[in-house]
Parts: sequence; C-alpha cells; structure tokens
Amino acid sequence: QVQLVESGGGLVQAGASLKLSCAASGGGTSSRYTMGWIRQTPGKEREFVASRSWTASRTFYSNYADSVKGRFTISGDNAQKTVDLQMNSLKPEDTAVYYCVFSDRVITTPQPMDASAVKTWGQGTQVTVSS
Repeated sequence: QVQLVESGGGLVQAGASLKLSCAASGGGTSSRYTMGWIRQTPGKEREFVASRSWTASRTFYSNYADSVKGRFTISGDNAQKTVDLQMNSLKPEDTAVYYCVFSDRVITTPQPMDASAVKTWGQGTQVTVSS
C-alpha cells in the first residue's frame, strides 16, 4: 500500500513562488509509475496540474495543465519516489488544495492524468495566493 506525505504550501502574494514536495513510501519496488498533483477549489471540479511518469527504464515524461505551463515545473527522483512542484508567478486562481497523487499507470504522451487512474491520494496541502 503506497502512502504519500506532502509538504510545502502556504499563503503568498500574487507573483510569488512556492514549492510543494511529496514522498511516497510502501508499495512495490517497481520503477514504473506516475506521481503528480491534482488541485481542487471548493465548488469546482478537481483539476489536473502536473505529472511525471517513469518507465521501467526510468525514462521520464512530464505533463502539465495548460493553465500552469511555463510557470510550474515538476521534478522528481524515481529511486526515492519523490516529486517536487516548483510554482512560480503564482496567481490568485492558483488558490486550491493541492493533492499529491500516485498511479501505477505510466503516461508517455501529452495528456493530463485522469483522476480515475489515481491509486493513492495525499492528504492535501493548501495553497492560497492573495491579489
């Protein structure tokens, strides 16, 4: 059973930066998996933010929502099962609870990670961007 622990988040002004981190533990030893971030604002549907997938050869693929491309960068360590989300030029519309997610599916084409593919959700961390 995979467990996820998130850190980061907080309250910042528009234009500032924040970094979210997530570490996975448990589960198997496979190097083939996807970790990423999905966010949710009250009253709105969950929204894919970014993901990183690793193949068995540890080649990685990153995907981003159009709304964050050029501002957010996802990185990670396949062996450590960690991902970071560096968020720059934050906007008030980025305000949400950000959930780290894990899936044993691998995404190798430009497409968002669907919530139905998520195997494990983190507890969520609040990001608030004031105008």
